[in-house]
Amino acid sequence: MAVLAFRQVDVFTSQALKGNPLAVVVGADGLADAQMAAFANWTNLSETTFLLRPSRPEADYRVRIFTPSRELPFAGHPTLGTCHVWLACGGAAKGDIIVQECEAGLIRIRRDGERLAFAAPPLRRSGPPAPELVARITRSLKLAPASIKASQWVDNGPGWIAVMLGSRAEILALQPDYAALSDLNLGVVAPWDPALDGGQAHFEVRAFAPGVGVAEDPVTGSLNAGLAQWLIGSGRAPPAYIVSQGTALGRAGRVHVAQIGPDIWIGGATTTCIAGTVTL
Repeated sequence: MAVLAFRQVDVFTSQALKGNPLAVVVGADGLADAQMAAFANWTNLSETTFLLRPSRPEADYRVRIFTPSRELPFAGHPTLGTCHVWLACGGAAKGDIIVQECEAGLIRIRRDGERLAFAAPPLRRSGPPAPELVARITRSLKLAPASIKASQWVDNGPGWIAVMLGSRAEILALQPDYAALSDLNLGVVAPWDPALDGGQAHFEVRAFAPGVGVAEDPVTGSLNAGLAQWLIGSGRAPPAYIVSQGTALGRAGRVHVAQIGPDIWIGGATTTCIAGTVTL
């Protein structure tokens, strides 16, 4: 048994309990895969991460990311939350940019004032989905076919596919058939109307991933990274914008997106809620 430092943080919010929670185990190099998987299943959070020494000289630290049911090669809110914990525990970057090692490769992270932001990784799959898949998504969301304004694969590791609706009201009214969604990891995005919705954000997003044990994820960095590459690349979004996510769950997540040169950066605040130790 090992006693290890532990943090539970709230990501994409500066107000505790309004973002997406993440469990982080520090100094987990001695843990077996089965121990990591069992602890992630026990926390029952959308993701639990384990901070490790890097195996590549370019990296500042290494992270392994688990859902309650499987390991992920990359995920966004675990990237920002784990980096926040690494810095809080005394981590110091080798250069101006923090470099995280994960199964998906090396992820660059920069400080953006009080926020952290990661560079969106390359998409593993992009382009329009097959019409029969869009029809299945439409049925799963209990929508008329005309409600889907656009659709795209935006997969950067977790397998995201995305559809766009016409309004924030439509997206907040969704009550998906999770059994019909099955193994799909689905992102839904819709624009805010400043006259109706205000000016605090530009888009509303919801993320459904019942296949990995997460019916709805409160605030999702990997999905927003993929969405940004699609929306900015297709001219549907400006080079910098803010996403609201988690509203339907009583959260108030905010994701800050900015294209700087060739890179798209996905940023947000992180708040520490629990600090202590865990025995594994």
